[in-house]
Amino acid sequence: MRFDILTLFPESIDRFLSESIIGRAREKGILDINAINIRDFSQDKHRKTDDYPYGGGAGMVMTPQPIYDAWRSVVEEAGYRPKTIYMSPQGRLFNQKIAQELKEEKHIIILCGHYEGVDERVLEEIVDDEISIGDYVLTGGELPAMVLIDCVSRLVDGVLTSEESYSNESHYDGLLEYPQYTRPPVFMERQVPEVLLSGHHANIEKWRFLQMLERTRARRPDLYALYEEQNKEKVMEAYGLLPKKRRRRKKSDGENNAE
Repeated sequence: MRFDILTLFPESIDRFLSESIIGRAREKGILDINAINIRDFSQDKHRKTDDYPYGGGAGMVMTPQPIYDAWRSVVEEAGYRPKTIYMSPQGRLFNQKIAQELKEEKHIIILCGHYEGVDERVLEEIVDDEISIGDYVLTGGELPAMVLIDCVSRLVDGVLTSEESYSNESHYDGLLEYPQYTRPPVFMERQVPEVLLSGHHANIEKWRFLQMLERTRARRPDLYALYEEQNKEKVMEAYGLLPKKRRRRKKSDGENNAE
């Protein structure tokens, strides 16, 4: 999967996305991530990429020409028009469902804004989707872009060692993750739950699922209500609320003959 990030600060993005799991996936060629400096496409002799807003107001606005030319360079090199996302507090709120959706794209361009925003005309020309990582304002789009890339990349085949590495994580299936423990078995007089030490895998899976339900119900009742609505029988079974199935008594040969 390929990501091209249009930014004024390529070094900050490259540094972060060269570490840990994402960095290893880049080295293996599973992910192709490029940070493209918008300033390199400025036609201003001082490499300016911003100007005062028409109509007045505080701050500066990113000018359209360098952004468009940076975007166009990617499109021409690729030979097709990749999906283009603008990281914006006005966009749809990012979540795991959107990450699953974006994972299906083979190539994504991400535009990182700065200052007071971006000239609307270039957004209308190149942007397919606007995405926000939360209802707050940041200095620029670089941090949101890295959040999106990290989240989506984890779902790409080969980035993690196995599906299990993400299928039980928070939000993957609509629930928060169960609590995790490692050595030592006792720390600060707190004991690892006995079921995790039992080696009984079926019981461990039941315990973990119940913990996911309990944790989600306590911390994110909104998510719990939605999950319960969509998986009512599964939730009832986990809490032991399903009625036991009545077994049909097998008739003896004498009873069968009597019929």
